[in-house]
Amino acid sequence: MKRFWKAATVGEGGAILLDGRPVRTPARAPLAVPSARLAEAIRDEWDAQETEVDPRAMPLTGLANAAIDRVAPDPATFAAGLAAYGESDVLLYRADTPAGLVAAQAEAWDPLLDWARTRFDVHFTPTTGIIHRPQPEATITRLSEAVRVRDPFVLAGLSPLVTIAGSLIAALAVAERAVSAETAFDATHVDELWQVERWGEDSLAAAARAARRADFLAAARFLDLLD
Repeated sequence: MKRFWKAATVGEGGAILLDGRPVRTPARAPLAVPSARLAEAIRDEWDAQETEVDPRAMPLTGLANAAIDRVAPDPATFAAGLAAYGESDVLLYRADTPAGLVAAQAEAWDPLLDWARTRFDVHFTPTTGIIHRPQPEATITRLSEAVRVRDPFVLAGLSPLVTIAGSLIAALAVAERAVSAETAFDATHVDELWQVERWGEDSLAAAARAARRADFLAAARFLDLLD
């Protein structure tokens, strides 16, 4: 799409306007957000577009569209999909060798699990290997409730954090500002980063990780701007 507007502004109710006309989501709903800070940041994304519109350069707009079109019609189902990650959270599946990787995982993951234990009054049963090990029913229930109570915009921001990290616990820690997004991303990619330190970087893998990191940090910023 070519740029056709002169100025992007914020209208009443957090609506994004182009030359005074409302922007529409892909499902044709008005693009309006519940936070003035988020609305201003989305306006800035539209203002920053030059001759052609680049959706990849507008992650906040994309997340707002998702909140309105995908999450808001059925937030309970969307929340359940995210909560399911608590049953196989990456932080609970540890390596048993080599010793260096075992130590790196413990250093990166144990603080996140300790935070979740205290914050949600839950218990975990970590394991080694990749064979599924059920978590306590009360733990799954409480983590699911922690997701279910969030509004569609928060759920939309949580989604990339959960799916990129493979960790509901890390995503909730970022959402509640218990850990920085940068720290959480590195923690949930500790296996990959540990391999890079020892065997060197592959350019394609590095590019893919950089793209995931950008999406992860954008989602964390989206959540931050909701306050």
